[in-house]
Amino acid sequence: MTLMLTTADIDRIAGLAHLELTPEERELYTRQIAEILAYAEQVREVDTTGVPPTTHALAPTMRLRADERCPSLDPRESVANAPEAARGAGLFKVPRVIGA
Repeated sequence: MTLMLTTADIDRIAGLAHLELTPEERELYTRQIAEILAYAEQVREVDTTGVPPTTHALAPTMRLRADERCPSLDPRESVANAPEAARGAGLFKVPRVIGA
């Protein structure tokens, strides 16, 4: 299946994306998108019978440690060197990032 794109198609797509294109850009994008769609068609034609579905191109290699209980850092130690900490409450003062 060959999909023929026209500059009118590109104008419609550009309108949906709220883009203003020059005539040169229309011609360039018409050619480039047609090439991308032609390549996608080539990929669709590849026989993938027997190939299991995957979520990643490469097998994940990161292994997580076992989830085991262990003692945590004492709150007084965690705020000992923190600037402007509420040491008695074990709290850090951080810059405001929401509603700033």
